Amino acid sequence: MRRIDAILIALGVFFMGGLIYFIFQSIGLDATKAGIWSQVLLVLGLIGWVLTYLFRVFTNNMTYHKQVKDYDDAFFAKQLEKMSPEEIAKLMENSESENSGV
Repeated sequence: MRRIDAILIALGVFFMGGLIYFIFQSIGLDATKAGIWSQVLLVLGLIGWVLTYLFRVFTNNMTYHKQVKDYDDAFFAKQLEKMSPEEIAKLMENSESENSGV
């Protein structure tokens, strides 16, 4: 994420809070209650965002993990393309013997 993206997100959250405040005032809440409820909604939104972030962290579903996995897959595919059929057969035999020994 670039710095400008973070600034735009922060400004968006700020303006959404103000918009929610004015919506609550327009439906009849006084200024104090409208302020409290707009803050409640913003805090709940923040907690929800943090929970989705933590979920992605603990399930290794982050962008970095995906990039590393894609790189590893591409690297091993390229290495496999370079190997002769005999080398692939030998590799498969070694893999099967290791799996049966475990």
